[in-house]
Amino acid sequence: MISRSEQRFIRINLITIIVTLLVILAGGIVRSTGSGMGCPDWPKCFDRYIPPTDISQLPANYKEKYVAGRIKKNEKFAKYLESMGKKELADSIRHDQTISVPEEFNPAKTWTEYLNRLAGVLAGIFLFLTAAYSFIYKKTAKRIIVLSVLNVFVVGYQAWLGSIVVSTNLMQWVVTVHMLLALVILAISIYTYNYAKQLHKEPSVIMYRIAWLKGFMFFTLAVSIAQIILGTEVREAIDVIAKSLLFNERNTWISKVGSVFNYHRDLAILVVISNGIIYKMVIDRFSGKAAPLLTARFILLTLLIQVLSGFILAYISLPPFAQALHILFSTMLFSLQFYLFLLVYRTRTYKQ
Repeated sequence: MISRSEQRFIRINLITIIVTLLVILAGGIVRSTGSGMGCPDWPKCFDRYIPPTDISQLPANYKEKYVAGRIKKNEKFAKYLESMGKKELADSIRHDQTISVPEEFNPAKTWTEYLNRLAGVLAGIFLFLTAAYSFIYKKTAKRIIVLSVLNVFVVGYQAWLGSIVVSTNLMQWVVTVHMLLALVILAISIYTYNYAKQLHKEPSVIMYRIAWLKGFMFFTLAVSIAQIILGTEVREAIDVIAKSLLFNERNTWISKVGSVFNYHRDLAILVVISNGIIYKMVIDRFSGKAAPLLTARFILLTLLIQVLSGFILAYISLPPFAQALHILFSTMLFSLQFYLFLLVYRTRTYKQ
């Protein structure tokens, strides 16, 4: 039986997962509206806890001040990369001329980025609460404590990396790593949530063998992660194209992306097929209101919205709302797939 304190942990953990998804949605809105540099410094915004609404609230030399600050932070980051043996990457940051180009103040973009940061702070608070409440498992499930505390450190590193995203003027590979770390945070939270829920339950037993299902689900998870990485690279390529065209000729951006877009589109077909196969395998093995079956149905619904938003992006000139939805539902798809994998992994096959 689950105690009241354990129920509280499970509830807070679930809220943490939802808030983390909202942060990813907020990040998608920032990317789709080009607001990533709305705040040129970090963690404050224009050196203020409450951002300005008018350029008159900024010092006359604000452009030079924040460019100088970015260059200083990037030099520290370059030294950090050199210490890891990444000298070429370090040199590319030092010689990136776009870093010294100041951003024009835009109050709408500033507040969009600031609200994104507030959402990140909220997620950090709930991750901290999850770690604090995890200590109720010190006698029954120490892995929940270890993973919950680890997640606080991961989100701390993620916050630092967010400052690097700003200081490097949205450098492409840094944005990709930033997205992958968000998946790590989600995966840890989903694992601790599921483990806590199943802690006092006996594993479900079904008549059918599920080794193939487990293996194929692992493959599908790997494909989904690869698809998210490719999608991030497509987004990065579009950013470069948009800037080169001064954000004009929007209907031509997709055609200029090149092979990475073709890979992303073709891999989407594999994602659809593999998830369809998983759904068929799940309904063949589970029935009624079994959690794996309900999760598989949510996966199909999420996948449908994800594919539709992808079509809208490809053929209706990248509307911002579709970009935000595409990022959110790709992350939701990964989350549901991972949760289904955990549910199925714990299931046993009846043996006479």
